[in-house]
Amino acid sequence: MTDLLATAAAAAAVFAATNIDDIMVLTVLFVAARRAGRPRPWHIVAGQYLGIGALVGAAVVVAAGLLVLPDPWTGLLGLLPIGLGVRALLARADSDEPPAVVGSLLGVAGVTIANGSDNIAVYVPVFRSLDPAAGLVWLLVFAALVAVWCAAAALLGSHPRVVRLVGRAGHWLVPAVFIGIGVVILVSSGVLARLAELAG
Repeated sequence: MTDLLATAAAAAAVFAATNIDDIMVLTVLFVAARRAGRPRPWHIVAGQYLGIGALVGAAVVVAAGLLVLPDPWTGLLGLLPIGLGVRALLARADSDEPPAVVGSLLGVAGVTIANGSDNIAVYVPVFRSLDPAAGLVWLLVFAALVAVWCAAAALLGSHPRVVRLVGRAGHWLVPAVFIGIGVVILVSSGVLARLAELAG
């Protein structure tokens, strides 16, 4: 029982550490869902599960030695949230409503995958070291914590101050969050330095 609790605690700690920035993204999406109707709340929850599931699945496959991810090229996924943010800025420049940066389940999943591409580097050595029983515990903890993350973001997204802030500055704040996330992904992945080397 002690081993089970320790395994679950380790899984929770790793999930929290690698997905803390998802709270901000999910909150922005839930505010947009409340004010603009897109994406729908179920799109957000299902998209988050799909995105996290894809990241964990990729990590398990890499850990099993069945696939090699071309590091740091996964950092190019940062272009997805940048593109979504720029598109929202251009589409809603003359509107007071917060832009629907992501309007579908697959869009939410795509942003989750892009935002978590660096998580794979953490998950791979972890899953490589786990036996099947411990791996199952990790997967169950991750699944439970996705629900917790979505619930916390939904609560934040319904808080009057958060709603007012997004209402006042949503036309630029929401796209800026996505553009900022994309820039962080590009810079922290090292892909820009690799591109500079190739260009030089």
